[in-house]
Amino acid sequence: MLKQQLNFKLSQKLSPQQIQLMKLIQLPTQAFEQRVKQELEDNPALDSGKEKNEEAEFDEEFKNEGSEDEHEVIETEIDVDEYLSDDEIPSYRLQANNYSKDDDDDKKVPYASGTSFAQYLKTQLQTFRLEEEERKIAEFLVGSVDESGYIRREVADIVDDLAFTQNIYTDEETVERILGLVQKLDPAGVAARSLQECLLIQLKRKKITAAVDLAIEILTDAFDPFSKKHYKKLLHKFNISEDELRAAIEEIAHLNPKPGGSYSSHTRIVEHVVPDFTIKIKDGELELSLNGRNAPQMHVSRQYNNMLKGYKESKKKTKEQKNAVMFIKQKLDAAKWFIEAIRQRQETLFVTMSAIIEHQKEYFLSGDERDLKPMILKDIAEEIDMDVSTVSRVANSKYVDTPYGTKLIKEFFSESMKNDQGEDVSTREIKKILEISVDEEDKKKPLTDEKLAKVLKDKGYPIARRTVAKYREQLDIPVARLRKEI
Repeated sequence: MLKQQLNFKLSQKLSPQQIQLMKLIQLPTQAFEQRVKQELEDNPALDSGKEKNEEAEFDEEFKNEGSEDEHEVIETEIDVDEYLSDDEIPSYRLQANNYSKDDDDDKKVPYASGTSFAQYLKTQLQTFRLEEEERKIAEFLVGSVDESGYIRREVADIVDDLAFTQNIYTDEETVERILGLVQKLDPAGVAARSLQECLLIQLKRKKITAAVDLAIEILTDAFDPFSKKHYKKLLHKFNISEDELRAAIEEIAHLNPKPGGSYSSHTRIVEHVVPDFTIKIKDGELELSLNGRNAPQMHVSRQYNNMLKGYKESKKKTKEQKNAVMFIKQKLDAAKWFIEAIRQRQETLFVTMSAIIEHQKEYFLSGDERDLKPMILKDIAEEIDMDVSTVSRVANSKYVDTPYGTKLIKEFFSESMKNDQGEDVSTREIKKILEISVDEEDKKKPLTDEKLAKVLKDKGYPIARRTVAKYREQLDIPVARLRKEI
């Protein structure tokens, strides 16, 4: 049964201009430069301040404006009866809507050129003398190697796949034999089926010494106790001294557990971070500056402006002129909006970062993470009277060059906990103390989470053992058993 119903509801919607401004605020310096470049290419009514406008001989009224910047004067001068009093909606206002999922964002991913890992391995196969079928099996095995350098499949499954996909009927013994050849390729350890096999392949390529021999024996016969760092069991099982065990462990520690990573790192795309802000300390005070690349000089094209004036002064107005002037109007409207959006972006970035610096002044003066105060997005949003989402856009994608290195702004945000004095302290401060405690522990008897909780409590931070475990995992610190050394 169909039924019609009329409902009234209040809802808040962002205008297309606001949506585009939010996107501009989110862009880091390099991406912002690309966005400006794209806008200059797309909109002929927008000019860069870096370019010399040869066609424009400025009127005396523009030359005599004194303190005002050139681009500001030009921007405010455009009037022409408010674009001939036409209410047609410019096209840029129709490019987004309130239900956009940012589908118009540039999601293109650059690819690094060079030989792929699989191709690198296949090239090495040419050094072996193989029958045609053996070569096809070897190439299939190489194609099964993942980016870490492992083959994570059973030989029986590979035999089945060869039959179904390659029309090659073989047996496990043959595949095992050819796998042995593939495992001779570089980097050492490639095509292993487990970490144990990967490390053993690498050890067997090393020059044989007492330490290497012992390391092979340990990995072959006692991999489980070794991986769990049960050193007493190893000393007893192999009847060796601590020095001998230490030498064998040193050999294993220098092996590569992910042989594929050593190759893929050469073709990995390197992202260069360009700081959006710079903080300097002068005479004990903090000085903030915005990267000049975030403040390009933009102005509206005088040529387009003059076209409108010419149309206004023209006595005879044809339909073609009318259509042309509507195009000009849209481009000028878009240019004015983009200039204003850049100005608002600069102001938003500067105001937000200034508030963060004021909140974390002690940290920026000392560089000690223990001086970081609890700070959440809402704190800064309330301080500068802006939306939390705006602060988030600034914090998540912007970097600041400090006297202590280049930092991602969101790193300065953290939740709060109370110490034994009832004062709010940053969780970052607690994590830093936890990190220092682990660094200073006796590695022969590393501190358990329970003991670390006691250490923190003695320092004035009463937190539970499970919280210590959570912070330890966030810091990528292994459990006490895996931190043990001889």
